[in-house]
Amino acid sequence: MERPNSGLTWIRQAHVKTFLKALAAQKEITHEAVDTLPPSRTTNYVRALLAEHGVLPVRDELLARFEVWAINKQAKVIDTEQQMIIDQFRRWGLLRHLRSSSPISNSAFLRAKQSFTVAIEFCNWLTLERGLTVTQISQHELDAWQAGGTSTRGHVYRFIRWAIATRIIPSYLTLVPHRRGTAARLDAESQTAAVDKAVYADDLTDRDRLAAILIIVFGQPVEKIANLTWDDIVVTDPAVVLHLGEYPIKLPPPLDIPARTLAAGNVNGQTAAHPRSPWVFRGYTPGAHLDPAHLRLRLKPLFAALAARLGTLTELTKTTPVAILAQILGYDATTLEAHARMAGAGYAEYIALRD
Repeated sequence: MERPNSGLTWIRQAHVKTFLKALAAQKEITHEAVDTLPPSRTTNYVRALLAEHGVLPVRDELLARFEVWAINKQAKVIDTEQQMIIDQFRRWGLLRHLRSSSPISNSAFLRAKQSFTVAIEFCNWLTLERGLTVTQISQHELDAWQAGGTSTRGHVYRFIRWAIATRIIPSYLTLVPHRRGTAARLDAESQTAAVDKAVYADDLTDRDRLAAILIIVFGQPVEKIANLTWDDIVVTDPAVVLHLGEYPIKLPPPLDIPARTLAAGNVNGQTAAHPRSPWVFRGYTPGAHLDPAHLRLRLKPLFAALAARLGTLTELTKTTPVAILAQILGYDATTLEAHARMAGAGYAEYIALRD
């Protein structure tokens, strides 16, 4: 470590000493051994530190967290028969998909948790309110479930779709999925004010300033920003070049200043947590980038990240053809086409111009 005193100070803390003694008492250092120790922030930090330095193999921590959480969560299912169905949904409807896309993103982790939680709530509602199990439901129960609560009840759609695919329920049953595309969007005037503050305000760190620019100027999602490496942002004396899609973007002054400052600095790099980290936004967990949820929280005084991103994409599609914009920003063209429809600028207009 560049500053070993900070590491020694951390080790001398009572809770760290207690954990390290318990860890040293294990026959061998494995993930399974660490799993037997009391869960805490210290446990998570030391596990990540050992993985970053090659003592433990790297594993998908979000996937591991979901597995433990889901096992505990399904114990809340009231009916025995439905416990078996929920267990199958956990194994084959959620875990199989998550494992196939590992390492999973934070949003995939949260979506899986929400789908599982709502599926359990639905099964318990059937038991308590209807005296039925999932295998006995009709369209009437699905309609009553959706009509009797908030729109989040639509997240049971994933469970219903899985139950139909596995022939637990009839294929003719239908459910309106949770609506997307209804989130608020930052208007053009607020976007201009946000850009000015992101670039010129004195109360932002360079890291927060760069993240804000990537959202409000380039419409990037927070998860993608957190995953950026120094291969995606190349800093040289002549220029700062940003790689989001197929074509590089040269950042003009003053948009390039935060990236230059970050590249010259060593944020979160003075401890043993990041000996060879490629992340632009280094996190507090060893070897990991900044948690997207934490990044959203840091930017909240400036703007709501989702509203800012959606507003930016809506405005960009008014001035730039969707096909070109998708290639530059790294989006799927169909995604941007939806924003273009809201902005009144369709992909068909671009094709007509090209013809």
